[in-house]
Amino acid sequence: MLQTAFATRLNSFASRPEAAWPGRAGKPGVLDLVARAATARGLTHVDLNYPDHVGGNAVETARAVRDLGLELNGLAMRYYTEPAFKLGAFTNPDPRVRRAAIDLTRAGIDAALAAGAPLMTIWLGQDGYDYAFQADYAQLWDMEISGLREVAAHAPECLISIEYKPNEPRAYSLLPDAATTLLAIRDIGLPNLGVTLDFAHSLYADEQPALAAALIARHSRLLGVHLNDGNGKRDDGLMVAAVNTLKTLELLRQIRRDGYDRPLYFDTFPDLTGLDPVRECEANIATVQRLLSVADTLDASNALEAAISGQDAVGALELVQKALIGGSP
Repeated sequence: MLQTAFATRLNSFASRPEAAWPGRAGKPGVLDLVARAATARGLTHVDLNYPDHVGGNAVETARAVRDLGLELNGLAMRYYTEPAFKLGAFTNPDPRVRRAAIDLTRAGIDAALAAGAPLMTIWLGQDGYDYAFQADYAQLWDMEISGLREVAAHAPECLISIEYKPNEPRAYSLLPDAATTLLAIRDIGLPNLGVTLDFAHSLYADEQPALAAALIARHSRLLGVHLNDGNGKRDDGLMVAAVNTLKTLELLRQIRRDGYDRPLYFDTFPDLTGLDPVRECEANIATVQRLLSVADTLDASNALEAAISGQDAVGALELVQKALIGGSP
């Protein structure tokens, strides 16, 4: 049974600060954002970025998060501390910068363990290239594999989840899609590695998210699911199922069948357009719950499975649309 725990992107709750903190000067602090997120009905977990959200004491930060009524799902690496990381973290041409990135990640893993949330999500958007003839691709790959292997070996008890993305900030990411990420995990060969599937990233990698999830479950393990939506051209961060309702439903059904049991994480961007982040989060939770209920309806009989087995697109979509919309033709 798919776990119905929900986590969120903490920075979303900086949206419309005047509504939550009227008259306050300056930006809200991390715990201010956590306290606001905790008011969203149904939200159970939060993820923190490392190092910017954690501060000097991961234990105290985690305790404060729990005191506010939320659990800590895990930490996510952010490579902002060194301007040179713009040319790469694990793939930087300067060995000193590569070492700084690896050491920062090791410190983040230690913080996740100290906080009692042994999951580190690593997004390496800065590891890639922008131009033809800019890089030796075999060398880039070797540096990426070496860096990931070192940080994964640092603490085998901490899960390391690689979040892939086709591009941004680099024109081409070295780990742009599920298949390439699975090749990297195969080359690294350590058991605490897995994949985070971000719905919008998968869309603009030209993937079918449910297929990507199935491949990840077959060849590695799915350690994180970031729900959002988009138009398939960039990382839009729209509300869940705002554009691709059928693909979202298919993904939820797929990961449930594959045994995914971790929190579902909302990686949406209400702060970009000034939406009420609490209301937006609650709407995302309600949407997922409705879609899971639709999946229950579809799986109450063998009709959909029979249509899928026969690759009967008409029959399958008739069943799905009836479960979603209801009524008679």
